[in-house]
Amino acid sequence: MIEQWQIDQYNEQGYLIVEDVLSSEQITALQKDFDSWVEQSRHHQSPWGKTIDGRSRFDIESDHTSNHPSLRRVASPTEISEVFKNTALKSAVAQIASQLVGSSGARLHHSKVNSKLPNTATQVKWHQDFLFTPHSNDDLVTSLLMISDVTEENGPLQVIPGSHKGSLFSHWQDDHFTGYVSEQVEQENCQQPVSCFGPAGSVCFMHTRLLHASAPNHTDAPRTLFISVYAAEDALPLAENPLPSIHAETLVWGEESGEIRLTPNQLRLPQKPEGASFFVQQAETNQASA
Repeated sequence: MIEQWQIDQYNEQGYLIVEDVLSSEQITALQKDFDSWVEQSRHHQSPWGKTIDGRSRFDIESDHTSNHPSLRRVASPTEISEVFKNTALKSAVAQIASQLVGSSGARLHHSKVNSKLPNTATQVKWHQDFLFTPHSNDDLVTSLLMISDVTEENGPLQVIPGSHKGSLFSHWQDDHFTGYVSEQVEQENCQQPVSCFGPAGSVCFMHTRLLHASAPNHTDAPRTLFISVYAAEDALPLAENPLPSIHAETLVWGEESGEIRLTPNQLRLPQKPEGASFFVQQAETNQASA
């Protein structure tokens, strides 16, 4: 699905943007389902719906109102949408992610929609995905499918190229799992970010160790991503899945090896969020320090 130079670029930089991964028809189908969830959100003032672990499936931002919807997260959309399920398990997105995993096979770990609707407050502080989803090895790829056009202005993903080759930074502060790096780490490592954007149908593939963040969307255009995380078939999860699903651990490429591969990493295991999403963890810490 992709060429060797793209794989080499991913390995060097820790991310790769590929355009036209899905057709306009496929994107329209995904957008239709997401639009229906936004319309549902107008009738709710708090997170709603249930996933298999009892937490809310739909999460809304603090600025959400019926006239100004701010649906920021849909957890495990593969369980409630056939088009989202097929995209995560059977599409070119899964095939390319499997190429980048570079193992004997690849599994879906979890999926979600992260959205920043027009002029909404949702932001993500600097973090590394591996600290949320540690495994016995770090051959994990996060795919961020752009359901809407993503621009430099509407809150795109920002990354630090090459940071996947560096340290794993603690996401704990004052004995509390905050879900982001310390201010000192941010000042020393996150001052030259690169924005990842493209037309709908594009995908940014990101290494699990890559430092990344994103700012609020202050434009009139939505920024909606369907995010699927894929792990090498021989990577054993070391912590509870933050977004468990009936589709977790589904093999999307390759074969079962029956083996577990270990690579040396040292980290403190994460705390699973009690609320609807990790946005709640970051917000709680911000409020505590305000």
